[in-house]
Amino acid sequence: MAILTSSPRRIDWTGWTLAVLLTLFIALPLLVVGTWAFTEVWRYPSLLPQQFGLRFWHQTLARQDVWDALFMSLRLTFTVTILSAIICLPAAYAFARLKFPGRNIFFLSFLASHAFPKFGLLVAIAAIFLKLGLISTFWGVVLIQLVGTLMLMIWIPVAAFQSVDRRMEEAARDAGAGPLRVFWSITLPQAFPTIAAALLLTFVATFYETEGAWLIGTPDIRTMPVLMITFINNQIVVQYGAVLSVMLWVPSFIALMFARRVVGAGAFAKGFGA
Repeated sequence: MAILTSSPRRIDWTGWTLAVLLTLFIALPLLVVGTWAFTEVWRYPSLLPQQFGLRFWHQTLARQDVWDALFMSLRLTFTVTILSAIICLPAAYAFARLKFPGRNIFFLSFLASHAFPKFGLLVAIAAIFLKLGLISTFWGVVLIQLVGTLMLMIWIPVAAFQSVDRRMEEAARDAGAGPLRVFWSITLPQAFPTIAAALLLTFVATFYETEGAWLIGTPDIRTMPVLMITFINNQIVVQYGAVLSVMLWVPSFIALMFARRVVGAGAFAKGFGA
C-alpha cells in the first residue's frame, strides 16, 4: 500500500517581496508620520522618540483656523459628492444603455481633464472664473473640484450599469413591472456596490484635493490640505504638520468603515472589481 506524503509547501518569494515593498513604501511612512504626531522629543540618532505627549495636539486644536478649514473641507466634500452623483449617474446610465450620435466622443471627452497637465488646466479655468466673479467663493471651488470628479463618477458607474444582468430586467418587465420599478428593484441594487465605490473615491479625492482649492479659493476659502501646506511652509516644527496629516486621515477612515458597514465587505470589494 503506497503512502502518500505531502510535498513541502513552497514559499511565495514574489508575494513576500511585494508585501515587504508595500510596507516600506506605504505603511512605514504612515507609521512615521503617526509617530511624529504624538512625539514631543525625538532627536537624532535615536530610532525611537525620547518623549511622547499631546502638547502639539493641544496647540494645533486650539487654533480656530484649523477647525474652520476642517468644516470647510467637509462641507465642500459632501457638496461635491452629492452634486457629482446627481449630475453624473444619469449620464452614466445613458452612456451605458443608450445609443446616440457622438456617444463615444462624449464618453472619451471626460478623460480630457486628465489628459493634460492638471495645473495648466486649472489656470485656464481660473482665468474664466475671474471674469465670472467665482474666485475666492465657495461655489467656485465646488465647480473646480467637480471637474476632477467627472471621470470617476462617469466611467466607474458606466461599468456598473453595463454589468447588470439584462435577463433579470426582462423577466421583471414580463411580470408587469414598469421601467421605474425595474430600475429601483433590479438595476440599482446590482449596480450599487460599484456606484458606492465611485462615491467613496469621489469623497476621498475631493477631501484631499489641493491645487484647485488653493488656486480658486485663496484667500477666503481655505481647506484642510491648503492649511496643512501653509502650516508646513511657515512652521519649522515637524509635529504641527504631522498632527494635521493625522486629522486628514480620520474622515477618509470613517468613510471607508461606513461604506464597509453599509455596503458589506464582499460587495464593496466587488465594486472595485476584486
